Amino acid sequence: MTRKFFKILAKINKVVLPSFSKKQLSISEAKKWQLAILAYRYYVTKQALGETK
Repeated sequence: MTRKFFKILAKINKVVLPSFSKKQLSISEAKKWQLAILAYRYYVTKQALGETK
């Protein structure tokens, strides 16, 4: 998968998925589905940024 694909996916996620940082969600108090969304968003963001050389 290309970096461009992940950039587009990250923009879609920003609109569609909830922002837990704005809600001040504590990771220790998060439910499993919230942790799954956080992990997914982290993965997509990491792939969209890619390696900078």
